[in-house]
Amino acid sequence: MKIIVPMAGRGSRLRPHTLTVPKPLTPIAGKPVVQRLVEDIAAISAEQVEEIAFIIGDFGKETEKDLMQIAKNLGAKGHIFYQDVPLGTAHAIMCAKEILTGPIVVAFADTLFRADFKLDTSVDGVIWTKKVENPSAFGVVKMDENGVITDFVEKPQTFVSDEAIIGIYFFKDGANLRSEIQYLLDNEITHKGEYSITDALENMKSKGQRFKTGVVDEWMDCGNKAVVIETNNKVLSFIKDKETMIHESVVQKNTHIIEPCFIGENVKLTNCTIGPNVSIGDGTVLEHVKIDHSMIMKNSHVKNIELTQSMIGNHAKIDGKWKSLSLGDYSQMEA
Repeated sequence: MKIIVPMAGRGSRLRPHTLTVPKPLTPIAGKPVVQRLVEDIAAISAEQVEEIAFIIGDFGKETEKDLMQIAKNLGAKGHIFYQDVPLGTAHAIMCAKEILTGPIVVAFADTLFRADFKLDTSVDGVIWTKKVENPSAFGVVKMDENGVITDFVEKPQTFVSDEAIIGIYFFKDGANLRSEIQYLLDNEITHKGEYSITDALENMKSKGQRFKTGVVDEWMDCGNKAVVIETNNKVLSFIKDKETMIHESVVQKNTHIIEPCFIGENVKLTNCTIGPNVSIGDGTVLEHVKIDHSMIMKNSHVKNIELTQSMIGNHAKIDGKWKSLSLGDYSQMEA
């Protein structure tokens, strides 16, 4: 099986944190979003993941190296493809057209999910969905009494369904998807200048292909600071009994940790209360800090502060009395 991960957007809603790090590489409980995403997909697949394709913009060679390592860690061959112009979901997928064959999962890298099911290979595809309060903001599906999808509707302005497509899809044969996307491109079938995967799905359905939904228990967004912190909180709770949460190299002095927390390598904590729901990246130093429901990235130095609902970047320095912050990489704040 192959995994296709479109992730070319820079994530403007998450600035300043995405000015230097692409949104899909934002760490959630110590691992990049995209890494957690492909690991979760691999866990529900009965087949070995053989290839992973990352569709990116101009993210730089270091990012490309990190992505290839993520694929390697799963025992898969990694590919890098480029989407230079944002022309929609279908166009992004087609950037990887040379490997759109056989069973594939397409997963857009701005969301995480939790689900307890296996891929249904008795149908032509599985579309992950979640009930939402505002379906007009999403592509949605309608189903018959057997759970087979009867309609794909992109951002309906009148109610047709509250089962929203979350951006993760399984196709038993990627060549069929490639053919339908090529049809959209050849005939310039767009919505507001963008090629939509929903149109390709509707065409495939009209030709007799059968799709079912894979309903998720949790759908976690990573679009802006508030929801990233909320997602970090949830993931910490999910993994607390499955992953190493506090690295053995952490140095603590007069510090109290309230779980769940993730604390990376070579972190130094002096006179601190940490948690609950805090992630701290490698090499960060905290002195006289009380912090909860927050994220601090790598190699930052924070002291003399009480923080909540905060997101602090890499190599940042803070010394002061602020309560809630969103501070990018290499930034400094002193009272």
